[in-house]
Amino acid sequence: MGVKGFAEGGIASIIAGCSTHPLDLIKVRMQLQGETNVPKPLHNLRPALAFQTGSTVHVAALPQPRVGPIAVGVRLVQQEGVAALFSGVSATVLRQMLYSTTRMGLYDVLKTKWTDPAAGTMPLTRKIEAGLIAGGVGAAVGNPADVAMVRMQADGRLPAAERRNYKSVVDAITRMARSEGVASLWRGSSLTVNRAMLVTASQLASYDQFKEMILEKGLMRDGLGTHVTASFAAGFVAAVASNPVDVIKTRVMNMKVEPGAAPPYAGALDCALKTVRAEGPMALYKGFVPTISRQGPFTVVLFVTLEQVRKLLKDF
Repeated sequence: MGVKGFAEGGIASIIAGCSTHPLDLIKVRMQLQGETNVPKPLHNLRPALAFQTGSTVHVAALPQPRVGPIAVGVRLVQQEGVAALFSGVSATVLRQMLYSTTRMGLYDVLKTKWTDPAAGTMPLTRKIEAGLIAGGVGAAVGNPADVAMVRMQADGRLPAAERRNYKSVVDAITRMARSEGVASLWRGSSLTVNRAMLVTASQLASYDQFKEMILEKGLMRDGLGTHVTASFAAGFVAAVASNPVDVIKTRVMNMKVEPGAAPPYAGALDCALKTVRAEGPMALYKGFVPTISRQGPFTVVLFVTLEQVRKLLKDF
């Protein structure tokens, strides 16, 4: 039973991850909007400022206006081509294989263990507890692929000379380990774990809860309509719960650490404080529209596929 749960969850997650990858890419680009490495005094100046030291002219650029998800997507296709919408898709596949297979399978194991045989259901608190444990373990396993995915998705927004140009997820992980140390593969892991615990607890627990409520109240029978409704509601809950952590995670994972220089962020809390101070508290909900635009379809595809895979594998 346990191994089958891992296989079912893995297949559904890879299909859902690949089909919604362009939306995830747009979300990452939006979350990095407004981020700048211009020193603070210059960053706060409204007019563009030019000053000279020796023969070099330094210019503090005006902050770029924020744009919406459609504009980000259109600009991305115009500047980098349609194929750019699938930048980092190899990392998405590896991430789903490691992270989602682990979290879905472990949640299934805990659900089987903790379900009351008489009632045939598990209390909501137990569902949340199972989601927190499964998400945390899955994220720790999948973090290297997560870092690689964020970097590959964000690469196109850098000037051509500064791009990392990873050939694949394996190339990204190998080069990061070689140039920045193996520990860099777990950069932002505390954030990844926190986000995954929130997403898994809110997504899996709320899906089960919504599905049970719909069936108990006789609103719909156990079929596609119920699965779509419960999964979209679960996607919304997961997006609201995880977006702030997701923004910080994206920025910490994507930061460039120059040799011998202090990193832009000392850690998750430092990144959160700098982001809120420079861009306001709503900056933590940057990319929310593409987050819900992705989290909704992702959750729908995930659970609808999962239900179908379960039907196909029920005799195994």
